[in-house]
Amino acid sequence: MASPHGTTSTPFKQPRAVWAVAFACVISFMGIGLVDPILPALASSLQATPSQVSLLFTSYLVVTAVAMLVVGWFSSRFGAKRTLIIGLALIVVFAALAGASGSIGGIVGFRAGWGLGNALFISTSLAVIVASASGGFAGAIILYETALGLGIAVGPLLGGELGSISWRGPFFGVAVLMAIALVATAVFVPSLPKPEHKTSLAAPLKALRHRGLLTMGLMALLYNWGFFTMLGYAPYPMEIDAHRLGLVFTGWGLLVAAFSVFVAPRLQARFGTAPVLYVNLFALGIVMAAIAAGVHTPTVVIVAVIVSGAFIGINNTLTTQAVMLVSPVERPVASSAYGFVRFIGGGLAPFAAGKLADATNLSVPFYLGGLAFLLAIAVLATGHRLVKAAEQNPAEGDTVLPSLQRVGAAPSAQYRPVIVAVGATEDAAAVVDAAALVARNAGTTLEVVHVRETAVVEELALDAEDAEQAHAAVVGHLDRLAAHHIAATGQVLTSVGDHAAAGRALARHATDVGARAIALGRSPRGPVAQFSDGSITSAVTHAATCTVILLEPDKDPDTLTESRLRELRDTAAA
Repeated sequence: MASPHGTTSTPFKQPRAVWAVAFACVISFMGIGLVDPILPALASSLQATPSQVSLLFTSYLVVTAVAMLVVGWFSSRFGAKRTLIIGLALIVVFAALAGASGSIGGIVGFRAGWGLGNALFISTSLAVIVASASGGFAGAIILYETALGLGIAVGPLLGGELGSISWRGPFFGVAVLMAIALVATAVFVPSLPKPEHKTSLAAPLKALRHRGLLTMGLMALLYNWGFFTMLGYAPYPMEIDAHRLGLVFTGWGLLVAAFSVFVAPRLQARFGTAPVLYVNLFALGIVMAAIAAGVHTPTVVIVAVIVSGAFIGINNTLTTQAVMLVSPVERPVASSAYGFVRFIGGGLAPFAAGKLADATNLSVPFYLGGLAFLLAIAVLATGHRLVKAAEQNPAEGDTVLPSLQRVGAAPSAQYRPVIVAVGATEDAAAVVDAAALVARNAGTTLEVVHVRETAVVEELALDAEDAEQAHAAVVGHLDRLAAHHIAATGQVLTSVGDHAAAGRALARHATDVGARAIALGRSPRGPVAQFSDGSITSAVTHAATCTVILLEPDKDPDTLTESRLRELRDTAAA
């Protein structure tokens, strides 16, 4: 909610341990897009059919899917750093072996080992960055999202450049870069404590008993079927060399990254999760139909693939958030279960597409991919009520978020409190103290609402703090205020991914208790993120029925209205 007192924090001033893992994240996220530019060259050089080459995706993703079931169990017993290092080592070894292989079968097998290493690495990398980063949870998430965007965008470009020299180039390139990351991680990342709670090996599969999680997982399976059909087969009808294929998929990757981080939250805040997904999946179905109909016109395929990046970016973000909204299990367990189901779809699709293309023609797999997107809409519709209930009323359905938990005594009904919302930030105490002064001047009490965040990035979800830490933070604020004879009560607001949902929940609570005002501090994500649509500040300002104020150290409170929000947004963007 607020930045460090008197300073402007930046997510890019980090210890060497964070940069080591972030660098490895960039290379890891290159893994899928890296091979796209060399698919035709592989088929030609190794005298393989497109269906045989497609097994590079199948082996990689199916092994990743199965590994998602065990990575939580593994990391909870062996620790995050050891899991990271083992994952990186596997990627280095199997990427190098793939580059040295002389047969398509060998590469397919080595890609499976690469997938295992990638699953181990990705499952723990975000947690390690958060644990090691300076500047708080939000800064760590920004850094991780930056690494994600760079990897998705740069992977095809690097693959195209190295692939224009030799199809072996991308594999050896990854091996070298990951070896550097492996050494840096081993040297700079400190040993991290193992989690107190060990994850059961059966937990992800048991989690799929919950209707909401299973429904969203099946929807994601169908979505990934269409997505990886396009990713695995679209390079062939483009009929261009590895260098130009790299440029095409770089354009695609840039749209994926931009729409995932910047556009998806705004659409979700304005229209809701399910409606955006319906339209998005339908649009992807149209894109796939366009590829199928224009499969013999390279320009049509190229344009359609690049445009699809926008819809894929939106879908990647909102699908994971929908999963977390309806999942009544621990976030890491939900992530593992969801990852297992979705990657199974992604792994089987290229294999099935290859068989279909061999038996019929190249357009049929794309038509089937488009149908998969449309079927995903039907599956999502069966869980529409669960998603809507999670967004509008957490007490309904099989959901747990967003929710408020009281800390300490209930407030007196005779007062209309000032509510101050803070997070696990360095200047939270300063913001609370400033809000206490506002409450004292208004002759009323203060309610401290500590926002406990769950970040959602791709298929990963990570809590900024556990319930005990959030409770302790509120108690700390209340004890400090009590020492100064300031009457205050406390709440913990738990939010999953969607900042706007947390803002709306906070505004509803303020209305329920008849609050005089809601006070917010500055966001560590910076002014552009804080005042944009989809932020907690924007959502509170739009939804609150009471006054909303922005508190900054050594400044008078700034009353937020829709017009003032636009001014701040324009100033931040200038």
